[in-house]
Amino acid sequence: MTRVPCLDVPATAAWVARRGPERVIAELTDALERDFRRWPELETRPRVASHSRDGVIELMPASDATTFGFKLVNGHPLNPSRGYQTVTALGMLVDVHNGYPSFLAEMTILTALRTAATSALAARCLAPRGARTLALIGCGAQAEFQALGMRAELGVERLRLYDVDPAATAKVARNATALGFDVTPCDDPGQAARGADVVTTCTADKRNATVLLDRDVADGQHLNAIGGDCPGKTELEPATLRRASVVVVEHEEQTRVEGEIQNLPPGFPVTELWRIVRGEAPGRRDAGELTVFDSVGFGVEDLTTLRFVREDLLGQGRAPDPLLAWLDLVAEPSDPKDLFSLVAAADRAPLTAASAASA
Repeated sequence: MTRVPCLDVPATAAWVARRGPERVIAELTDALERDFRRWPELETRPRVASHSRDGVIELMPASDATTFGFKLVNGHPLNPSRGYQTVTALGMLVDVHNGYPSFLAEMTILTALRTAATSALAARCLAPRGARTLALIGCGAQAEFQALGMRAELGVERLRLYDVDPAATAKVARNATALGFDVTPCDDPGQAARGADVVTTCTADKRNATVLLDRDVADGQHLNAIGGDCPGKTELEPATLRRASVVVVEHEEQTRVEGEIQNLPPGFPVTELWRIVRGEAPGRRDAGELTVFDSVGFGVEDLTTLRFVREDLLGQGRAPDPLLAWLDLVAEPSDPKDLFSLVAAADRAPLTAASAASA
């Protein structure tokens, strides 16, 4: 049988801690840029989503000529009140030439890293020069990773925090202070946004909310709107998008349904991030522009992340990392057409053992 390397949650946490989360995000940002530069070579499609009263479960695929990848992920806003995580995920890589799985990983932690890296890549193209202050509106599971990503990319030193849950704000303030940030908790989203160079909205409520009012958004800022990620779930006023000099998305077909632009007319102009990365479209052009990254998450980012992690743990010329577990996930009978032989062999094995024990 083919043994597949697997990275579980404790191993992922150990891997991130060993390498340092800020370094991981910085290197993953560069890996994303490399893959975005080759976007036309990739097979891309919107994710498949199953919506319920409680939340959404999604399958996010992407591939290139050698590797197919997917992530299975949920988003359930009420989960924390029931003792569960809002978002959990797992992902797999599959070899295109034979369809065999080649890597399996938890992706709850990895999704936080890749989301921070994607925000950092957008900021590389869109943030104002000299940005040092980040407003985090929403202090849930993503917040610390977002802060580290912006520090790695922009040199952000100061955080302005707001969350409807004071305990969440206190949690990020505590963690971010330990990470070396200058932290200011705020009383409302407008106060957090005022004076910030970059504003990241990352909330979980599944509704068309206005988390940040247009009157609190200043020209010259860059907004990362990363919480709106399904139909009927937004964070910004449409007026903010209308006055932005550029609204950047990952994959227009998906974002029209799930992103901030779902509340705008179908013809509203947007730019896909990969075009800016490849130099086919402009990003920020001057200091006075308001720019928006309407991010909902896309399968290419997960493909990049899984390949990045696999390469680090299983790179050519290196012994497999001891953090990995190995699972027998592919049935391989000696005769490829005799799958039943595996069942027959398993059925005989316990009987033989029992007979030997009674002899």
